[in-house]
Amino acid sequence: MSESPERISMAGRLRNNFLTGLIICAPLAITVWLTFTFIDWADSWVTPYLPQRYNPQYYFDVTIPGTGLLIAVLFITIVGFLGKNLIGRSIVNFGESILHRMPLIRSVYKSIKQIFETVLREQSTSFKKCGLIEFPSPGMWALVFIAGDAQGEIAAKLNESGEEMVAVFMPPTPVPTAGFLMFVPKSKIIMLDMTPEEGAKLLISGGLIAPDYNPGGAVVPALPAPRKKAAKARRKGGEETAVIPPAET
Repeated sequence: MSESPERISMAGRLRNNFLTGLIICAPLAITVWLTFTFIDWADSWVTPYLPQRYNPQYYFDVTIPGTGLLIAVLFITIVGFLGKNLIGRSIVNFGESILHRMPLIRSVYKSIKQIFETVLREQSTSFKKCGLIEFPSPGMWALVFIAGDAQGEIAAKLNESGEEMVAVFMPPTPVPTAGFLMFVPKSKIIMLDMTPEEGAKLLISGGLIAPDYNPGGAVVPALPAPRKKAAKARRKGGEETAVIPPAET
């Protein structure tokens, strides 16, 4: 006798409906909130410095979100365009020469510039791969982002043993904004196929959102169903001979 399915109470149905709606609405609401927060932050930095005649709010008497952000994007694009020609490059070099003469400012400027050049460089391989290393003890594995091969003095000191060292960044869970920079032998790293975006989702979710994995995209063929062929027996002159089916090619 089959058991009747358990009935869900009205309170349980309301709770399930609420959780379903929360899953649908919460990501959308958080995305909209973050977007408008960033737009308002950009407007608060740019709009106060706009001349009144160039501010759309002066003509329409209404706040237009994104005006400051749009102007900032246009300004940065124009600066990048001018910085590629001879005159603009000369101006940039002159400004950098002034900054390099300031004791404290030059160190901050060089560090920030190097970080942006490394992150925004198209040929950069920084944080484009994920891997696994044994941490904090053998048999336990931690997800890391590959920063690149060790360079400079660190590479010279660590590569003396003949082992190629790799710089990796291991962020914590669930907020991967801080972490540890470690230099690990390349042979001790298990490279993964997942992207850094998928790795970040795995970290932020605490392992709940794991990316799909299809090894090499190979399709495993289905095994054919076994045929039921029984050996036939017949008697000839009192002897029992088994008729074996021919082998399939």
